[in-house]
Amino acid sequence: MPSYKRFRVSGGSYFFTVNLKNRNQNLLVENIDVLREVVRNVRSRYPFKIDACVILPDHFHCVWTLPEGDSDFSLRLRLLKTAFSKTILKNQSNSFIRNGRKEAGIWQRRFWEHKIRNQSDFNAHVDYVHINPVKHGLVSRVKDWPCSTFHRYVEEGVLPIDWGGDIEIDIGATGE
Repeated sequence: MPSYKRFRVSGGSYFFTVNLKNRNQNLLVENIDVLREVVRNVRSRYPFKIDACVILPDHFHCVWTLPEGDSDFSLRLRLLKTAFSKTILKNQSNSFIRNGRKEAGIWQRRFWEHKIRNQSDFNAHVDYVHINPVKHGLVSRVKDWPCSTFHRYVEEGVLPIDWGGDIEIDIGATGE
């Protein structure tokens, strides 16, 4: 089995992409309340700051900052994925594919992570998170996607409500 090396920095900020195994499902947006509750529960046990997040039908992107003295983002993501899967399996009649480890096949096994290097990198990844529903053709304006921290940024006066309509964003510096 491969040994994945993750770049861990205590108190660091990270960008993540987490995908469903079946990229043709709307499972995440259909169960957004379950996902929000799972995130609240994980954060209550293992705190982290959600700097930016967007939930799309089949994957999500987020930027998290961990507390000083802590670099274990993998634990948080594992707990989140496990709790969401268990809740969904309880609530849904259809069965999901189970792999050789008897795990429910809701999520892809791995996730994409990127250590945020500086403020410019942070800003680029937050922009990428917020523009993602437009990039995927789900909406034509960022403000029209409800499952995004973009709305928090607008409420806090960080971004204007029409952000993303006429701003060019370098998506090439970030990734899924």
